[in-house]
Amino acid sequence: MSSDAIQLEPGTGRVSVNGVDLYVRTVGDGPDTVVLHGGPGAHHDYLLPQYDALAVGRRLRYYDQRGGGRSPVARDVQVGWREHVADLNGLSAHWQLTSTTLLGYSWGALLAMLYAVHYPARVARLALVSPAPTTAAGRAEFERRFTERMRAPWIEEQRRALQRSGLRRSNPEAYRRRAFELSVAGYFKDRARARDLTEFRVTARTQQAVWESLGEYDLSEQLARLSIPSLVLHGRFDPVPLATAEHTARLLGARLEILEHSGHAPHVEDAPRFVDLLDDFLPKTA
Repeated sequence: MSSDAIQLEPGTGRVSVNGVDLYVRTVGDGPDTVVLHGGPGAHHDYLLPQYDALAVGRRLRYYDQRGGGRSPVARDVQVGWREHVADLNGLSAHWQLTSTTLLGYSWGALLAMLYAVHYPARVARLALVSPAPTTAAGRAEFERRFTERMRAPWIEEQRRALQRSGLRRSNPEAYRRRAFELSVAGYFKDRARARDLTEFRVTARTQQAVWESLGEYDLSEQLARLSIPSLVLHGRFDPVPLATAEHTARLLGARLEILEHSGHAPHVEDAPRFVDLLDDFLPKTA
């Protein structure tokens, strides 16, 4: 493994880990927290700017996971969950983090748990925001609920209105942005708040490869054996079932905080509460 970092701009760079180049971004100063974005196959930008509010008294270390965002890979490169765990382990070694605080969002929370299961001695704390279910059955229920939401009459009517609007020709940028907002509206309690989410793209091959590599997964027994201080944040109106977050919290002996005015993106819909809860839990300088 090579640990050579090439500086791109202040706070950013590329790190070679396990034969792939990963884009990294660092903000703040103090105890380290590694931030794991969702997807799989997305990138960290859509956590911004809200997550950066936590970079007071601590250093946030972001990276774009292999096969997404600014960390593209060739089609013959493996991008399953084991490779993602190995990359996180390689980055932790590169950053010289012997005991790591992990802040994971959605799929990133599941990645954090997978890492903790395989390297429990290397994880100091787990902060899990809108965590993906810890079982394949829970994920299937999420997919059913999200599909149902996306069939809501309001969303379908807005899609038809967008097609009739002529924006695709007259203002392609506005058309693309509105199409994105409608594609994620089902994640929100207030569907109009989709306009406040930073736009992102998902690399379909990576997303498919991760879920296929997990198969009919169930982390229940492995998580129950862990003894790691943990916090779970979950929106009341998240299409990821609240019952799955409650199950995760029970397994880890974690504190569960339910955000009553949020869906899957509490950093957008309930940013002040989101920041307060995490700021109290994540290590920082006085």
